[in-house]
Amino acid sequence: MSEPKKFALSADEIRPLVSGRGACFASDRITVDGSRVGYCYREEPDNEVDSGWRFLAGDETDAYMEDVSKHGVYDVNTIVNYDPDIIALLDSPIGSEFARDRASGEFRTLPG
Repeated sequence: MSEPKKFALSADEIRPLVSGRGACFASDRITVDGSRVGYCYREEPDNEVDSGWRFLAGDETDAYMEDVSKHGVYDVNTIVNYDPDIIALLDSPIGSEFARDRASGEFRTLPG
């Protein structure tokens, strides 16, 4: 059996910053390694609790993403606590895709 994940933020560090946003997928590069969100997109939700949001650091390889132990399902509020910059993106429609500009640190919309 694998060891439990050691998250970059403890449960008592998660504050209520947004509510009612549903669930999302996020990679361990964010939740375990503490990287900021570098790439995110919103797709059709998988179920009624899924927001459709997918959050990645942006440097994950295909092999990394194929390892199901390297990502998980989280409340959107949890990921907002790791990177509050994504709050401004949360009302974006399904099909939206964003990447963080390395120079400015701001998110830019990717052509969809």
